[in-house]
Amino acid sequence: MGKNKLAKFADMEEFPHVFQVSSHALREGASFEMKGKWNELFFKNNHPIVLELGCGKGEYTVGLGQLYPDKNFVGVDIKGARLWTGAKDSFEKSMKNVAFLRTNIEMIHHFFAENEVSEIWLTFPDPQMKKVTKRLTATNFMKSYQQFLKPNGMIHLKTDSNFMFTYTCEMVKANQYPVVFSNDNLYASDLKDPILGIKTYYEQQWLDRGLTIKYIQFLLEKRTGFIEPDVEIEPDAYRSFGRSKRQHLD
Repeated sequence: MGKNKLAKFADMEEFPHVFQVSSHALREGASFEMKGKWNELFFKNNHPIVLELGCGKGEYTVGLGQLYPDKNFVGVDIKGARLWTGAKDSFEKSMKNVAFLRTNIEMIHHFFAENEVSEIWLTFPDPQMKKVTKRLTATNFMKSYQQFLKPNGMIHLKTDSNFMFTYTCEMVKANQYPVVFSNDNLYASDLKDPILGIKTYYEQQWLDRGLTIKYIQFLLEKRTGFIEPDVEIEPDAYRSFGRSKRQHLD
């Protein structure tokens, strides 16, 4: 492991707004002391809590925190070296409405209590074209999210993947979730929202390569049963090699 990465991990241990709990510890019965008490113990206010799941470098989490000082934002990712970028940036800016959580998203329900979260952002997640249960908009994740999302809480998906966007639209339709906004070419749409000003490093790369950005907002009405869409979706014309590399296949 390089010295630079080791230094980042050391920083992560010291940042007061970064929380790290191993999945193994949670499976062994460990509990997270701030579950249900994020506003009381950390943010020290009653503002709505918004999650960015799979936040990568945390650019979106920080950007949203700057745009909306009346909301609290928690960026979640398993890669500590990635999280370091947003954690360091928000720390140096003395942002009091931003935190980061290092954990597997499959374990996210261990960290937030019922009705504790108002919104979820999913920004450019891996489309997982071969693994339905790994897609962050699959119904198994909807079941997880509704454990801590407020009734009719908002979910935002922003993606360059036509496969992910199509799958999510079909999942939303099959489960009859109310759609607030949906567009398969966000920056050519008539949406007037300050979020359009936030572009991550990788998003700008994909835009420069001619990929359109898709976006959907929908409300997560609570369900007792879920329907996985039974539909054939054409795979993307490029493969994902992680957040840093998306290559066209010629």
